[in-house]
Formats: sequence, structure tokens, C-alpha cells
Amino acid sequence: MSVALHALVPQVFEWTVRILLGCCMLASIRIMRGPRGADRLAALSLISALVLAVLVLYGARADRSFYLDVALIYDIFGFLGILGISSFIREKQEE
Repeated sequence: MSVALHALVPQVFEWTVRILLGCCMLASIRIMRGPRGADRLAALSLISALVLAVLVLYGARADRSFYLDVALIYDIFGFLGILGISSFIREKQEE
């Protein structure tokens, strides 16, 4: 990497994380205001994916596989949680 590009990498990383966290804040507004359960579930899934992206970025930046392992486990539990919530919403709508 050239010297100029190497100095730019931390700034790009910080701005990428800030943008992802800003998207999380917007999705949390959708969770609070969403008129239906499906809207809230989609926003929750988006937040889960954004947190996963932040964990992967930190893992790549720190060059540690621990963050990637945590991201994988987080993704598995997030997926199972979303499946549970969606089945609860479906049962509630059928009543």
C-alpha cells in the first residue's frame, strides 16, 4: 500500500462504522414507530445485519479471528430469534 492510502484506511474505517451505526439508529426508529409487526421485524433484521457488518469490520481491521467467530455466533442466534418472533407474529395474526 502506498503511504497516502495507508494513512486513509483508518478514516475510511471510522466513517464506515459511523454510517452503519447511523443506519442502526434509523432502523431503531422504524422499530418504535412501525405500524405493523412485519415492519418491526424487518427493522430488527436490518439492525442484526448491520451489527454483524460492524463486527466483521472490526475483525478485519484488528486482524483477529475472534471477532469473526463472535459475528458468526451472533448471526446464528439473530436468525433463530427472528424466526421465533416471526412465528409468534404469524400465530397472533391467525387468531
